[in-house]
Amino acid sequence: MGPSGSGKTAIGAALAVDYGLDFIDADDLHPASNVAKMESGVPLDDEDRMPWLDVVGATLQAAPGLILACSALARRYRDRIRLAAPDAVFVELQVSRAELDRRMRSRQHFMPPALLASQLSTLEHLEADEHGVVIENDGGIIEVAGRARAALDAQEQAGRSE
Repeated sequence: MGPSGSGKTAIGAALAVDYGLDFIDADDLHPASNVAKMESGVPLDDEDRMPWLDVVGATLQAAPGLILACSALARRYRDRIRLAAPDAVFVELQVSRAELDRRMRSRQHFMPPALLASQLSTLEHLEADEHGVVIENDGGIIEVAGRARAALDAQEQAGRSE
């Protein structure tokens, strides 16, 4: 999870390979109307997001163990996903605003850099009571995915010992 440009697709795909699991990018689950709205520079609102988040949750529920890249920017969005997939574990990728902007300007994606401010204003960081980990995405893909896996594995071990 994280804003556009945080590396969700790259790190998620690397984690999927590392764990031997399937990977889906939630961007591919957006209806055409959401993509068109973002392409035109208009941020999505909750009315746009909630049906999409329902699809994200249903996709996770239908394929246990799936790694899915999704912005899930706000707590209410993660809660919506957990309604369908209560065992969902989130990996928040943190990246500086300057780096997010640089990444967004250097790639081809339907999310224009002009929408970064709206994403960051919506972002609510993972809270202590949410199942997941926070990782700085400040290195190479394999390095960051390795840190994410180590944090996830440590969290799972801690959960077993409670």
